[in-house]
Amino acid sequence: QVQLVETGGGSVQAGGSLRLSCAASGYTVMHNCMAWFRQVTGKVREGVIVYWSTDDKTFAVYADSVRGRFTVSQDNAKNTVYLQMNNLKPEDTAKYYCAAAEGRARCYDLAQSAYNYWGQGTQVTVSE
Repeated sequence: QVQLVETGGGSVQAGGSLRLSCAASGYTVMHNCMAWFRQVTGKVREGVIVYWSTDDKTFAVYADSVRGRFTVSQDNAKNTVYLQMNNLKPEDTAKYYCAAAEGRARCYDLAQSAYNYWGQGTQVTVSE
């Protein structure tokens, strides 16, 4: 059974930073397709980053809204992926979700339909 557990959310002022973690079980993050999404209540869930890794490289696709501010990394020993969020803005306020796919056929796609497994989400709130 695949489980994804996000942690690290919280409240921060604009310009601040947060690092989210997604710990996976029943699924190996290395060599597989992972993604981060976010959702504001009442709005469609938005893809933020999709990425996959080889033994020594990470490939990522970033949404325009976060490019240059958010980065993704992983710790294979901990089977955990991270989302480092810098220079946060109030419009980044949302619940953030980790997602994982079976296979890499759509590992460029920021659509929800490309992912099979989801975490429960962690709230990020950015104030002025």
